[in-house]
Amino acid sequence: MRYEKIANSFYRENRKKFAEKILPNSVAIFSTNDPLPTNADGTFGFIQNSTFFYLTGIDQEDGYLIIDKRKTPHQEILFIRETNEKIRVWEGEMLSKEEASEISGIENVEWSSAFWQKIEQYLNNCLNIYTHIDLNQGKGTAFRSREKYLTTLLKRKFQNKNFINSSEIIDNLRIIKHPLEIIQIRKAIEITKLGFERAAKFLKVGIYEFELEAEISHEFYKGRSRNHAFQPIMASGKNACVLHYITNNEICNNNEMVLMDFGAEYGNYKADMTRTLPINGKFSERQAEVYQSVLYVMQAIKKQMVVGNTIEDLKKETQNLIGKELVKLGICSASELLKDPKTILKYFPHGVSHHLGLDVHDVGDRKRPLETGMLLTLEPGIYINEENLGIRLENDILITKNGNEDLMKDIPLEIIEIENLMKK
Repeated sequence: MRYEKIANSFYRENRKKFAEKILPNSVAIFSTNDPLPTNADGTFGFIQNSTFFYLTGIDQEDGYLIIDKRKTPHQEILFIRETNEKIRVWEGEMLSKEEASEISGIENVEWSSAFWQKIEQYLNNCLNIYTHIDLNQGKGTAFRSREKYLTTLLKRKFQNKNFINSSEIIDNLRIIKHPLEIIQIRKAIEITKLGFERAAKFLKVGIYEFELEAEISHEFYKGRSRNHAFQPIMASGKNACVLHYITNNEICNNNEMVLMDFGAEYGNYKADMTRTLPINGKFSERQAEVYQSVLYVMQAIKKQMVVGNTIEDLKKETQNLIGKELVKLGICSASELLKDPKTILKYFPHGVSHHLGLDVHDVGDRKRPLETGMLLTLEPGIYINEENLGIRLENDILITKNGNEDLMKDIPLEIIEIENLMKK
């Protein structure tokens, strides 16, 4: 296998917890993602729907899950794609019913071709139908996922039923990470560490940003990661002041820095890390000054990532600390910040943390107090367009009963560590 699978007891427990929270006389329906098309008959490849994976562990397209709470205990049916002769020739074997049952822990497995024939008997005698619609997926675009299309079809077919979006229930389950999930994320982080170390040793004046990306990709694929967790950012010089710079097409110049924001995926779980390095291997006095300011803020905020705090409050405190560092760095005066506190946003325009898991920007309410088992990023930065200098640092932090654990504590971060790594 490309990655080691989680025991099916994890998926069984997830379905049980979900079923306990939905209304009686209800049926819930979930769907896989579709491979997204490019042009002609090409695709971008397949990435599984995170919720479907969370409930089943199934990692192939054209599938459905039914959770039926009309009886106690609840009933479960998994529908998977059958391997026909054409699929066998062009794509290879899909999962057998036995394999899908072993992965998911679901005894009743049917072929997806029978889904619409079987669905009537499950929905005719129920009151509520739960479907899952991720309200953030494709936000700001006309994109319509398979989930949304499925919900539209079901609403047309069963107009007398009460439809409920299951996302709030699922999101509240997913926000607390199971120890088995943390194991997968630790593996993604270890692969990320190897990619970073390879890139840092390779970095030198005159290379292209995409060459750094290539070095990281090599280590990822060798480490059994199927993909980057997101489109990697390799932003040198002024490009580092563009928050989501992904063209990675410029030359790395002497006396500049390169901001690398990337992470590996392992078994659908994601890592997310940012490091900013001097391209020539040695921090200038000014680069070190700004870097230390960002590092100081990072270390201060990490101490506040504890049970009971919120992401919103962490952001407010980060802005406060960044403001003080901007004054120390001579970028603006204390009177300027007092007159217009929004000046800080010019140099620190983004948030400081987000949830992490099956998605890079994982589910979770930013106003919800932090709890044991939550996994978040920590990513302060200072961006000075006038100096073609942007520095961001980012680690992944697990909230624990007695504080937190920095899952990236073994990845070089201090100036001396970075410079020594680049000498190798």
